[in-house]
Amino acid sequence: MSRVSTPHEIVERALELSTADGCVVIADEESSANLRWAGNALTTNGVTRGRTLTVIATVDGAQGTASGVVSRSAVTADDLEPLVRAAEAAARAAGPAEDAQPLVEGVPSSPDFTDAPAETGSDVFAEFAPALGDAFARARSGGRELYGFAHHQLTSTYLGTSTGLRLRHDQPNGTLELNAKSPDRTRSSWAGRATRDFKDVDPAELDAELAQRLRWAERRIELPAGRYETLLPPSAVADLLIYQLWSSTARDAVEGRTVFSRPGGGTRLGEALSELPLTLRSDPHAPGLESAPFVIAHASGDDASVFDNGLPVTSTDWIRDGRLEHLTTTRHTAQLTGLPVAPSIDNLLLEGGGERSLAEMVAATTGRGLLLTCMWYIREVDPATLLLTGLTRDGVYLVEDGEVVGEVNNFRFNESPVDLLSRATEAGRTERTLPREWCDWFTRAAMPALRIPDFNMSSVSPGV
Repeated sequence: MSRVSTPHEIVERALELSTADGCVVIADEESSANLRWAGNALTTNGVTRGRTLTVIATVDGAQGTASGVVSRSAVTADDLEPLVRAAEAAARAAGPAEDAQPLVEGVPSSPDFTDAPAETGSDVFAEFAPALGDAFARARSGGRELYGFAHHQLTSTYLGTSTGLRLRHDQPNGTLELNAKSPDRTRSSWAGRATRDFKDVDPAELDAELAQRLRWAERRIELPAGRYETLLPPSAVADLLIYQLWSSTARDAVEGRTVFSRPGGGTRLGEALSELPLTLRSDPHAPGLESAPFVIAHASGDDASVFDNGLPVTSTDWIRDGRLEHLTTTRHTAQLTGLPVAPSIDNLLLEGGGERSLAEMVAATTGRGLLLTCMWYIREVDPATLLLTGLTRDGVYLVEDGEVVGEVNNFRFNESPVDLLSRATEAGRTERTLPREWCDWFTRAAMPALRIPDFNMSSVSPGV
């Protein structure tokens, strides 16, 4: 056997080795770079490389088509045949796949399919690292300590099938999380950013934002649980609506199991979910939030099917002008439900609000309200209403007549993002944001801040 090493050669050789009725091969070439810091000083940095190969074999039988999926890392040429045979054995041992469909065909090949994978490295921080050092100096002189990390990953995905597909997508993914703490650790503030290349991240801007929040926290005010007018920043809105997106599968809705099920049968498609003209959408070509323009499915599940690999995806409005427009489907669940094919897309945007920034929304607050920083430990309580619970973190601030007057205690909240959309009285300017809770899985989001007149802080939570 000839020696093969490049990703496209690995894909081609695996397809050649396949004796199954159908085969999909996905090669993911990953490189990453990271920086970590604590107490205003860099602590570690590193660069990694890796390869994962996924082989999906399909076998036709009298009762239907079965699939077998096997993934392995650090795959070499010598590993290919055992990997392909393992996928075929898994398919032959499995029963017919419920989501079985003909493998996708007829999609034009990517012109760069045979090119070398894209790679990241420490150079991605060439401008960011010196600016971070300057931020350390400012923080030190201002009596605060900075902690956090920056991570950049670049994944080149090569997808080949026995039906002739040869597709490739390069996905950069950068995240920055920055914490500022008072020396006695009694005050803490957080800021995060998502980026493709770290050229649009300004540590000085983030440090100034965190310094202001630490100053707000110099006055501490204890508040009881209750319902408060609350300003949710874009990061918190993203965390809630990403969970909503993950819960919006058409099959579950049709079968009466989710908040998108209509009482008595059917779905809530076409129903108004918000009085505001909000549009929640995903678009693989959204500037700055670009994601794969075709399905990449390493396994089948409620919102994905390995048989759909390579299926083109386009901009999809999940909610349009406040009305529920689409629920996520695979080709299989679209047939089951009679709804259009609407695969998951790896970004999310909420648009249609106003032009006010979060600071301007704070200034426009009359009476008393709360300003959140972020949420964490979000968990589902009731799928029928999509009731979620979670905690506030790293700063909840009291706003009185347009001014932040101090920091209050943390809370546990109980809210449904669907209900929040229906009760929101204002949406601000849409901006790219980093969801804090889900940033390990979902980073490409653009959201406005939302004003909720009666956000349910169900109990007081200790800690910062």
